[in-house]
Amino acid sequence: MSGEGRPVLDTVDATELTVAILGTRWHADITDALVERAAAAAVACGIDDPLVLRVAGAIELPVVAAELARHNDAVVCVGAVIRGGTPHFEYVCDAVTAGLTRVALDAGTPVGNGVLTCDTLEDARARSGLPGSHEDKGWEAVVAALDAALLLRSIRCSGPDRRPTQPRPRSFAAGGRPRR
Repeated sequence: MSGEGRPVLDTVDATELTVAILGTRWHADITDALVERAAAAAVACGIDDPLVLRVAGAIELPVVAAELARHNDAVVCVGAVIRGGTPHFEYVCDAVTAGLTRVALDAGTPVGNGVLTCDTLEDARARSGLPGSHEDKGWEAVVAALDAALLLRSIRCSGPDRRPTQPRPRSFAAGGRPRR
């Protein structure tokens, strides 16, 4: 099952950080939900006005993410690539994954990968944070990227006599994630 074994991602206190959320426009019902949930996660983590931008498709994500990584503490990319009847699916998925990884490593900035790579639209809807979904990849990608950004900040700010500290999670009442 997808998502089995994943960590529980509570919010983190990222009030001093900046995040850019970059979403695709293909499969608008799914990508709109991913962007909405990603922005909600940023707000829940203390970033009142996250930058939200859109690109046409998944192939455009890495180049725009590279520029955003130069100006933000974290970047989160969301989208949906749905398998079709040609090998195009594999090429796009490989290019996006490698591109976003390269951006993160080259810039030294966390890049959350919330790009769904699914066999069907139903699979994508189930992972998009829509009502009734069993996963919320927009939310998870933001919290993971901000958690990494906080850890990087701690490592970079720790001197030779200090050890870096792990970010502390913030929880909501009853431990739930805020929903729409």
